Parts: sequence; C-alpha cells; structure tokens
Amino acid sequence: MVLALDDKWIWDSWYVRDGDSWHAFFLQADKALEDPDLRHWNVSQGHATSTDLSNWSHLGTCFAPADRPAWDDYTTWTGSVVRDDEGLWHLFYTGTCHAEDGLIQRIGHATSRDLHSWKRVGDGLCLDLAGPTAEAYEVDHAQGFWHDRAMRDPWVMRDPAGDGWLMYFTARAPGIAEPNGGGAIGFATSPDLHQWTLQEPVFIGGFGQLEVPEVFEKNGRWYCLFCTAAEHFSKDQAEATPGGPVTGTHYLIADDPRGPWRIAPGPFLDGARPCRRYAARIVHTDTGMMIMGFADRPEGKGFVGHIMDPEPVIIDEDGLLKVVSPAGPAA
Repeated sequence: MVLALDDKWIWDSWYVRDGDSWHAFFLQADKALEDPDLRHWNVSQGHATSTDLSNWSHLGTCFAPADRPAWDDYTTWTGSVVRDDEGLWHLFYTGTCHAEDGLIQRIGHATSRDLHSWKRVGDGLCLDLAGPTAEAYEVDHAQGFWHDRAMRDPWVMRDPAGDGWLMYFTARAPGIAEPNGGGAIGFATSPDLHQWTLQEPVFIGGFGQLEVPEVFEKNGRWYCLFCTAAEHFSKDQAEATPGGPVTGTHYLIADDPRGPWRIAPGPFLDGARPCRRYAARIVHTDTGMMIMGFADRPEGKGFVGHIMDPEPVIIDEDGLLKVVSPAGPAA
C-alpha cells in the first residue's frame, strides 16, 4: 500500500533505518486548504514507520515551524536524518520566515532520541550563505530573475575520507546569464554536525534548480540524485536529453563525493510529462536499491500527494542507474 493520509497531502520525503524499522519523514499539509499549491506555505513534517517500505504506521506530526518571530517561523521544508556516534539522531531541514515572505531559505538543525520528538539546537539555524565562500553562491534574492534565494533540501552524510560530515543542498550560482544554467549543488563540511563551514558548490549547471539531492556510493562510483522540472532545463541540457525535457528525478556521477560531478548521460532516470513521481529517494535495503517518491500529477489533472510504493533500481554494465518498472527495466 502507498503511504497516504485521508486528510493531508504528502510530498517530499526522506528515510532512515533503525534496526528492523524504516522511518519515513515527509512534508504534509491539510487537504482542507483545497488548493494543493498552498501546501508549501502551510506545512509541517509527518512521521511513519514500516518494516517493508510498503505497509506504514502513521505516527503523526513530528516537526513544524517555530513560533513567531523566528528565522523558521513560516516553513520547515525538506531535510535528512543521521545518527551520531553516541546514538543521537540529527535532523537537518530547510527553514523560511514570514518576515522575508518565505523567499530566503536557510538550513536548520534539531536532535532527537526517539526519531519523533525533535528539539532545535539553539534557535535551530546552523548554516546560511555567509562568509568568504558565499560569493560562489547567489546570496541575494535575484528578484525578476529567479523565484527565491535557494538554500534548501540538505542531505547530510559521514565523510568517507575522515571523521567529519558532509552536507549537500539545493543552491544557485551567481553571474550566469541563462536562469536555467545557474542551478547548483551546494556543499558544506563539519567535524561534529554542529559547526559547519560553507564550501564552494560541487556542481553548477544544466538546470535552474537541482532539488532534493541525495548522495551515495555504489560499486566504487558516487551518485547524486536530484529532481527538477521540464521548464528548468537549460537550453543545452534540453537538447542533450533523449526525448527532451521531463519532470522527475535524475542524477550526477563522480569518482569522489567532492567531485568533479557530471550529469549522467543518456535518458532521464525517472521522469515524465506530466510528472508521475517527484522528489524521489533511493533507499538501500538488504535486497537492493528501491526508489521512492511522491505521486504528483500522473494523469495531468489534480495533485495526488502520496508516497508511491517502492520500485527496484539496478546499475547497468556502464554504471548507470535504471528504474525497474513492473514491465521490466526502463528503456
């Protein structure tokens, strides 16, 4: 069964395993809003558990915007969860505030012992586009050029080259004439999950935005999943994509998590027009990789808003990812 709620839309999600249980965290909003486009500004984070990624027990809301005034009093959007060496869980999330009309994004930090009751670390704010490296990013909201000041969707993982941690996030680079050429994967490092240093982006180009990054290694190669929309392909990338622009999830590849990264060649991994599934994650199970994301507007009509059942992902002989549909591997 899909992960769905009768009274709420569900969209972006992220997952963590604790023993035999999978924990899903997801953005949610009340269907009483009637207009699904309003969900982004009326958001909280939900929590559900499963032992098989298909049958879910909903545990209710686990995190929400702060009381006003605060840097994250408007939205608490997409993030990721990791566990430190002492067993404490850390949530990194996207926040915006009413004072800035939700247009300036920053990254926050909360912790939990039970994966459900989250407490902000201080006021929650852990990273902004500031300091000597900030000039590598589109720091100010480029009004009339792009719709927001992008710094969101943090993906945090252990640094395979040391004792610290790496963070990847959705961002934009400055000084690029084509709006759809300025999308970037931002990057930061930390020795302890608390003190973060902004680094230069690890990838720029191809799309106006590369949302919901997820970085992982398989068979000695590194993959960075991201999602984007057909209208956010750069001119060159639209021409280079077999079949043309679609909306969904694709990926970058590299030999090292710090890059250099490049857009995976060939067909888009998991896209369609209209969009079938968006903001997908690859979940690593005992039997292989599974892709999971939310049902968008697969029939081109109303927004669906639930998490679809997992589908297998394989790696072909060239090291490229392929989604295995019920009818067999994707073309």
